[in-house]
Amino acid sequence: MDHEVRVLVADDAEDVADVVAHALTLDGYSVRIAPDGEQAKAMVAEFAPHCVLFDVDMPHLDGNQLSTWLREQYGDDIVLIAMTGWSDTDRRVADTFVRVDHYLRKPIDLDTLRRVLPPVNDT
Repeated sequence: MDHEVRVLVADDAEDVADVVAHALTLDGYSVRIAPDGEQAKAMVAEFAPHCVLFDVDMPHLDGNQLSTWLREQYGDDIVLIAMTGWSDTDRRVADTFVRVDHYLRKPIDLDTLRRVLPPVNDT
């Protein structure tokens, strides 16, 4: 399984995380879910995701804090995709968006998400 693409989905909205994770699993991604930023942070070392898809507004460690930590620890080695229903004028959203590779609006359009994810290799 050296060719699997691992995606960590971090969102406290369980229904959003479940739908996204299910769709990505069907697409061939290896997916794990974290219900908040602290748990996402704890899962990164063990799961070694290629991509972290996370909500800006989460308990314990929000998306801004999580993306800051991920960039400090991993640089550009992990693709970061933020998702939010909030406005760009919100300071946390604006601060997060400058740190990520991509950002998506909720509700998440799965086709758009698929275009920005690292591709699944069929080898």
